[in-house]
Amino acid sequence: MTSAEPLLQLTDITAHYGRIQALKGINLSVAAGEIVSIIGANGAGKSTTLMTICNIVKASGGALTYQGEDIRGVNADKLPMMGLCQVPEGRRIFPRLTVAENLDMGAFFRRDHGGVRKDRNHVYELFPRLKERRSQPGGTLSGGEQQMLAIGRALMARPKLLLLDEPSLGLAPLVVKQIFEIVKTINEEDGVTILLVEQNANIALKMANRGYVLETGSVVLEDKAEALLHNPEIRKAYLGE
Repeated sequence: MTSAEPLLQLTDITAHYGRIQALKGINLSVAAGEIVSIIGANGAGKSTTLMTICNIVKASGGALTYQGEDIRGVNADKLPMMGLCQVPEGRRIFPRLTVAENLDMGAFFRRDHGGVRKDRNHVYELFPRLKERRSQPGGTLSGGEQQMLAIGRALMARPKLLLLDEPSLGLAPLVVKQIFEIVKTINEEDGVTILLVEQNANIALKMANRGYVLETGSVVLEDKAEALLHNPEIRKAYLGE
């Protein structure tokens, strides 16, 4: 892959749920090292875009490349080995497994036991609350702690590209602030590229380099995040002004 090539590229991607077309020719790119945010109303196709990248929803048309490689035919469970990991909406942790066991599930395909141990300690440094609760079942954690665990589990795969789907959903503002500060750290210090789907357009655009606005399965606007944040139409539609 040349340095000019995006880490992730979607070209005219379409996707359907039965006869209903959910994505109508999505064009989107993410360069290595970026944080890119996707904003839009409920039902705009934001989560479907992430699920299509991960081949959970199969693209019905268009091109999808990661590190310059066509990944449309790659099974979803193989993508973490390639460094492409998703933190799904709703967290989806394993409620009966302990925090430590949940983290180990993120590294299930790895055989470098020393590296796994090192990465687990790094997750505990990022999220001290998880270290305190490492022996507790995941299902006993608060919503914010479960979100931390879901992010930590994804980090155990050593991702190059992390897809975050609505990480602030249902969480108190103080917890949201804490989680997004750590997301910024993961990007800046660990070098993880991030594609973020987020209902809270204000926080999504404040931390991103660039942003895309989706409406009914189509990209209607793409710009630097700061420009979108100050766009009067965006402020009126998504920031309540």
